[in-house]
Amino acid sequence: MVKRLLSATASEVEQMTRDELKQSIKASEGRIVLSENVVLHPPLEHNITYSEFARAYGADMILLNGFDTENPVVLGMYNENAASEIKSTGKEHLIRDLKKLVGLPVGVNLEPVDPNAQMAEDRTEIAAGRQATKESFARASKLGFDFICLTGNPGVGVSNEAIIGSIATAKEHFDGLIIAGKMHGAGVNEPVVDQETVEKIVSAGTDILLVPAIGTVPGISESVLANAITYAHQHDVLVMSAIGTSQESADPETIREIALRNKILGVDIQHIGDANMGIYGIENIEVLSNTIRGKRHTAARFARSVNR
Repeated sequence: MVKRLLSATASEVEQMTRDELKQSIKASEGRIVLSENVVLHPPLEHNITYSEFARAYGADMILLNGFDTENPVVLGMYNENAASEIKSTGKEHLIRDLKKLVGLPVGVNLEPVDPNAQMAEDRTEIAAGRQATKESFARASKLGFDFICLTGNPGVGVSNEAIIGSIATAKEHFDGLIIAGKMHGAGVNEPVVDQETVEKIVSAGTDILLVPAIGTVPGISESVLANAITYAHQHDVLVMSAIGTSQESADPETIREIALRNKILGVDIQHIGDANMGIYGIENIEVLSNTIRGKRHTAARFARSVNR
């Protein structure tokens, strides 16, 4: 049997296989916090990554956003706030070193860009190393990521169809867990989530279904999400709700309401995004943690040494 991620030490996390990690999340009964960090945001302190800040405030999992698998950089590591080092390449040890610093599972956003998507806004171009391709999946595996998230940033043009089509390729070329779904429109004129899309993502073989947190995307009701969560769980797929609409920097009362409503719906992981990752945004990680698991487990996450 595997230890629940909620209480696992860094050494126990390090030894988990992909299937054990999935089971450890499931065993935590809806009390897992995932923090998304933009890797090129200048950190609050030049020699501390945002991932370390996020862990210190209660995160159990770290998701890197804006990470280029062809040019791996995380500001705060190796004095990378220096402009001369941002273009450095070949840092195959970078993610394993970051995992040693935080003692948590670390994943990366890879974006299934759809060149034929009907856009609702101007398209934002991103580097090839950030896109969901077999080459990026293979590099993500080599770098040591524990999971990937197939989703889209604002304006990038990631469609649900492209996400569904990328899952099989990811399963072939990436060794870790796969999260798939949309947090918001990602610039595409289509429903962010509906039951048909949910069923296709689950059928394609994702390990974890991504849905917008209730209260973050207009028109997505509790009944829509409840049906999606029930369907996923019936097929042994976990569910992550995402606060990816800048509400991560809202007042603490808003975070509490979102967190509690999503826990009632039955999500396994609660994601909190990367907007306004100053002190206020970081403190909302603690607010989310306190809401879904109480101060005891939040304080334990603060205190548990990465040397255990």
